Amino acid sequence: MSLPDRPITLLVCALGGEGGGVLTDWLVEAARLAGYPVQATSIPGVAQRTGATTYYLELYPVPLAQLGGRRPVFGLSPVPGALDALVSSELLETARQVGNGMASPERTLVLSSSARLLTTAERMQPGDGRADAQQLVALIQRQARAHQVFDMNALAKECGTVVSAVLLGAIAGSGLLPIERRYYEQAIGDKGAAAAASRRGFDRACALVAQHRTQAAFVEQLLQPGTPAAPAHPAAAALPAAVAALPAPVREFAALGHARLVDYQDAAYAALYLRRLDAVLQAERAADPQGAQGWAVSREMARWLALWMAFDDIVRVADLKSRASRRDRVAREVQAGEADLLRIWDHFKPGAPEFAALLPPSLAQRVLAWDRRRVAAGRDPWALPLKVGTHAVGGMLALRLLASLKWLRVRGSRYASEQAMLERWLDGVVQGTRRSWALGHEIALCGRLIKGYGATNERGKETLLHVLEHLAHGPDAAAAATAIAAVRAAALADAAGTSLDAALVRHGAPPRPVQAVPIRFVRKPKGAARQPA
Repeated sequence: MSLPDRPITLLVCALGGEGGGVLTDWLVEAARLAGYPVQATSIPGVAQRTGATTYYLELYPVPLAQLGGRRPVFGLSPVPGALDALVSSELLETARQVGNGMASPERTLVLSSSARLLTTAERMQPGDGRADAQQLVALIQRQARAHQVFDMNALAKECGTVVSAVLLGAIAGSGLLPIERRYYEQAIGDKGAAAAASRRGFDRACALVAQHRTQAAFVEQLLQPGTPAAPAHPAAAALPAAVAALPAPVREFAALGHARLVDYQDAAYAALYLRRLDAVLQAERAADPQGAQGWAVSREMARWLALWMAFDDIVRVADLKSRASRRDRVAREVQAGEADLLRIWDHFKPGAPEFAALLPPSLAQRVLAWDRRRVAAGRDPWALPLKVGTHAVGGMLALRLLASLKWLRVRGSRYASEQAMLERWLDGVVQGTRRSWALGHEIALCGRLIKGYGATNERGKETLLHVLEHLAHGPDAAAAATAIAAVRAAALADAAGTSLDAALVRHGAPPRPVQAVPIRFVRKPKGAARQPA
């Protein structure tokens, strides 16, 4: 009998606490039950976030019973470019191993989770410091024979298990190893709630990856010469006509933005979003009629415009916290069973600005002025601490009542001020794009400055308006675009604002005005000891 000249090689990459060792034990046990010779080694590491450990497995695809007493000699560590499969629980970790040369376009199957656990360097950035997931996936596509990337962490949470069970299901569904499914299931076991949850995660991932294999084989068959084309599938959901008419690069974000604003307010508010976006698109068509730049100005505006228009307020918070999906998510996170009692307490501390946001501007100014007088007198800003049990009927009714006040939002002072600032930015993008495509693009990207809530959100808006006032209208459009790009980068790189002010001055704009901060005099408690001079 002619024997294979090499074993099947598999590298598993898991972060600390994700059960990589358990997964390796399952694989070894399944191979042992199936009668195949197998060997596994592990290399502990302290890379990336909480520690990345790699587990290397070699399996000879001939049962021991057919080897006539002979045994294969296995390697102890992976050889770059000689892997049959790379399996990873985190996208950046997958890309890191691919970058180390572990994957081969001619040989390696890559199974990876799309989930991210941000590195320390990514968390430190005031702006969006995340590695670009699209670039990571593109790297995997280039360096893999075949690949499948999906959110394994989300699937594990849905099934109430850990990601190692999902990884095992993905390996089984890929058909990489010559092991029957029943042996994987025997390795997991069937006793106890943990084993049942692991079986659920295994089953879901196995079915998902197997379905992908079937679809890929079907598509490959269709691409063969002489094969008739398959009938087109109808769209999963019809887009609004105004969204469907947009250029393809803009349509993706516009569809998401439209859906978000319908959910946030109503169809009329979403229609306002599309009219605003259309104004930007018309300006970009005038500046770049052929769309040579990929309609990047409109694409960025479709994203940041929707996020700004859906600003957070107490109505939005109440709506999100009182949704059934939120309770289901909490139940999954704490792994509550059907017989368990789940109580959810939400803590709120709305202050004068939150209440004033829903009042007409005249009344809102009075409330805010009263709160400023409190602060000037040395007292803390007024706030109302609340503890609401959303597991109870009373607490849920209170939140749903607050969430129903969408009609009041559009009559409030916060809505009026947000729309006024938003219109200034929108006009800056439109006018800038008409002058120069690059200038409009840089102003559109300034939407990244609007993030967070409270003081962080206010600082972002103040910075954006300062840029519009002092940099967007310069006589040289190219110089203005360069200046705005530099100032925006400085604002996102330095939370303290020192680099931002320096960049503003460097490009001929005044620094941001100094914000007045009240001075508080605190009376020394009676009986306090004097400090020596």
